[in-house]
Amino acid sequence: MTEQKLLLLISGRGSNLRAIQRACQNGDLPARISAVISNRPNAAGLAWCREAGLATRVIPHQVYPDRASFDQALAAAIDDHAPDWIILAGFMRQLTDSFVQRYVGRLINIHPSLLPAFPGLHTHQHALHAGVRWHGATVHFVIPELDAGPIIAQGIVPILADDNPETLAARVLDLEHQLYPQALRHLLRGDCVLKNDRVVWQRGYQSPDFSGCNPGGSA
Repeated sequence: MTEQKLLLLISGRGSNLRAIQRACQNGDLPARISAVISNRPNAAGLAWCREAGLATRVIPHQVYPDRASFDQALAAAIDDHAPDWIILAGFMRQLTDSFVQRYVGRLINIHPSLLPAFPGLHTHQHALHAGVRWHGATVHFVIPELDAGPIIAQGIVPILADDNPETLAARVLDLEHQLYPQALRHLLRGDCVLKNDRVVWQRGYQSPDFSGCNPGGSA
């Protein structure tokens, strides 16, 4: 299979970035990371990228007068690398409709909840407040509507009696580190495709299942 190019967008520590890079290096993911772009110069993930030998670029959103002009600069930087896929890995910016449409079908995100439940921020706090028994993460295609794109894969963790937002967040993050690379692997191999705004799984394949505090996934 031809190696595909990933470009990752980050705003913080880049823990999902590191999980994806490990999957690329050990052959689980038929891809390489061509570049990492951040909107925050002090993002901790950038230092790790430089140590790992990954190309990085900073496009600070604060220097642009509005969201549209920032997105134009971001798109130009992305296109310089001509990636096959654009992967949001803790990128804390809401993208404009025109940006999303430019990369429709190639723009992927992971969200720390079982969408469509709890879109947006503070998902762990909302889950605890709602009293639900299960929480988790969702890998999905990005569309203009926030956290509402076609779902590629989901994973779940139980909510424990003594959970607080921090303990729940840590368990969900552990889940994300396994769910995201596995979901991307299926997507890059063509095991699932986006068709008529839905994710369709090819015969013989199904969305990977993840559950529990130490989740595992299907091949």
